[in-house]
Amino acid sequence: MDKASEFQLPAAGLQKELLVDGPAGHLQALVSMPKGTSPAGIAVICHPHPLFGGAMTNKVVYSLASCALKAGLATLRFNFRGVGKSTGLYDDSRGETDDALALVAWMKGQVPAVPLTLAGFSFGAYVALKAAAVAKPMRLVTISIPFGRYVDGAEPPPRPECRWLAVHSRDDDVVDFAETDAVLQAYRPPPERLAFEGAGHFYHGRLTELQSAIQGFLDSAPP
Repeated sequence: MDKASEFQLPAAGLQKELLVDGPAGHLQALVSMPKGTSPAGIAVICHPHPLFGGAMTNKVVYSLASCALKAGLATLRFNFRGVGKSTGLYDDSRGETDDALALVAWMKGQVPAVPLTLAGFSFGAYVALKAAAVAKPMRLVTISIPFGRYVDGAEPPPRPECRWLAVHSRDDDVVDFAETDAVLQAYRPPPERLAFEGAGHFYHGRLTELQSAIQGFLDSAPP
């Protein structure tokens, strides 16, 4: 595994794993480059809850990364503090937001002067939304985002000034759809919302449809 101080971006179509210095030690990350020439942007993708098996290998996180690569983005997915080879302890979204912002800054140093896309699934979606207030992405994708009692109990994070796609399944058995949708509708303007039927929380058997929706958003021109 590479160290950040010795890291060189992988060639087009390839990926490398490395350790990046973070706020609580080092963070395990995987950087993937799109096929073709120079990246059109960068993407940083956040994984589900660290205390319930969430990691950068999650299949929805992988799907987000795959879509970002197809959109021509240099893509980083990573393990939050305390997960895998990342050091530190779980910090109820506060430290995890700092982790995400540290990796956004690092990626901007690797691929400068290009737009940022932030994305995340479940707990990672909430972290991505919190980080967006500081990172100022061009696009945000949140899958099955929780609020309130599911995370830190705080008020919803501010609405980022960017295009935002929020996807959720109406029969989510982990994060209540109605509660989340009520919060999303209260934002001004609300995000672009897409509701699945019968996909549960983890989109078992529905990843192809999920990827199609994400790809359409990433490939579309700003309104």
